[in-house]
Amino acid sequence: MKSTIISVIIAVVFIGGALILATRSPGAASVNNVSIENGEQIVQIIAKGGYSPTLTSAKANMPTILRMKTNGSFDCSSALRIPSIGYQTNLPPSGSTDIELPSQKTGTSIQGVCAMGMYSFKVAFE
Repeated sequence: MKSTIISVIIAVVFIGGALILATRSPGAASVNNVSIENGEQIVQIIAKGGYSPTLTSAKANMPTILRMKTNGSFDCSSALRIPSIGYQTNLPPSGSTDIELPSQKTGTSIQGVCAMGMYSFKVAFE
């Protein structure tokens, strides 16, 4: 009887944890990763074990710099591709890499992806 109760408690904890993780949206827009500096929009994305945030809203029709930040990044997220602009690079293990994006129209988006296609991020322009 005691082992059954313990098994049920463990199952509830695992199922509850799985539900909590499933309902979280990684890289949610609650992160403030867009700023304006000297008339340019800076969108900062962290590359380490994936990309964070995975979805960013940015202003359309303005000069934009995508700032990729790494800190001990040795996984495939450091091999960045942005197919829509023909961009590809290997980010340094630690540091910052600025990528100038062409001005984007309202309703468009740019997607970055790792070399293996496992991780991605999207910048939607509004």
